[in-house]
Amino acid sequence: KIKIMKKEKKFDIPLFKVYMSEDAPKRASEVLESGFIGQGSVVDQFEDKLKDFFNNDYVATVNAATSAEHLALHMLKKPANNVVSAHGVAFYESSWPGLEDGDEVLATPLTCTATNFPILANNLNIKWVDIDPTTLNMDLDDLSRKITKKTKVIFLVHWGGYPMDLDKLKQIQEKAYRNFGFKPAIIEDCAHALGSKFNGKPIGTHGNICTFSFQAIKHLTSVDGGALVVPHKELYNRSKLLRWYGIDRESDRKDFRCEADIPEWGFKFHMNDVSASIGMSNLAEVQENVIDKHKNNGKFYDEALKGVDGVTLLERDDRMESAYWIYSLLVENKDKFADHMKKCGIATSQVHERNDIHSCLTDYRCDLPNLDTIKNRLTAIPVGWWVTNEEREYIVECIKKGW
Repeated sequence: KIKIMKKEKKFDIPLFKVYMSEDAPKRASEVLESGFIGQGSVVDQFEDKLKDFFNNDYVATVNAATSAEHLALHMLKKPANNVVSAHGVAFYESSWPGLEDGDEVLATPLTCTATNFPILANNLNIKWVDIDPTTLNMDLDDLSRKITKKTKVIFLVHWGGYPMDLDKLKQIQEKAYRNFGFKPAIIEDCAHALGSKFNGKPIGTHGNICTFSFQAIKHLTSVDGGALVVPHKELYNRSKLLRWYGIDRESDRKDFRCEADIPEWGFKFHMNDVSASIGMSNLAEVQENVIDKHKNNGKFYDEALKGVDGVTLLERDDRMESAYWIYSLLVENKDKFADHMKKCGIATSQVHERNDIHSCLTDYRCDLPNLDTIKNRLTAIPVGWWVTNEEREYIVECIKKGW
């Protein structure tokens, strides 16, 4: 039996911690000393490494996942013809009508506001989908009921790294196609899901538009940054242009400082070489030193916390392989639980507030009974690469002791 604590030892276990390769400062210093710190060859190298990691040639880095999400929605405003993705999945089976102001985006309120604010920034309307209390992902039955002819996008989040049921989602897409003549586009917010898999295939390789975050405390950090992973060349080529004002940086310009004609205006969403150098250093170690350790700790909790009084664990399906960016669970007397864990030296948090309570989103409020039910029980415990075997056993024993 594990002893709770020796008197001479105290624990201080954070919920999040930045992973930084020992090689990163040297690589960043080389860029800083080179005299070229904007988007250049190091960004290209980082993107090549990411393409290998995702097994997808269509990866564009950006300065934040929020920028990737804004850019994804912006690009969908343009109509498109039938296109087949790099993974053989038909992205458009009839001409994509393009997004128009006021179109609906079905979205989850349980996420960072960074997921949903780009919807508003693109003059689109949010329609909230309730959550599945067993996974904290979207309730796909509720999603299916809420699709209308104005629904152009399904914007999902893989909460904590636990994948959505992408097979069922495709069936819902097909139903919408039969009813309305086009499929709502799917955007996957994969900020929690680097290294997650669905049906044995990595998240990011299922034929949808995907966004990844390289923010400070994510599995992979470039200090700040992100990536847009798209399913076909047309979107990829546009994303590379639009992340830098619409300028074709690969064209043969007579005067490098003066751009050629810009047919489509864009943004300043690009990554720089300093961030890319740090991201590339961390990417070399992310699987073994970060993702695998998160998964190992998460699976330990899945077994060790079964049947504990006052604790409800989330669903685990054999088709879903979570990256366990966070380990969420439902507890009774959440405030007392938090106080108890704090006294034990263990950080806890809900991590993200439900977005629909914010006054800037008042117009979109609706009944979300599942979210209402779990909101006062939802919390997370430390699961990351920094949690040692001794510490995770101590965390479990503190929970079992009761609060």
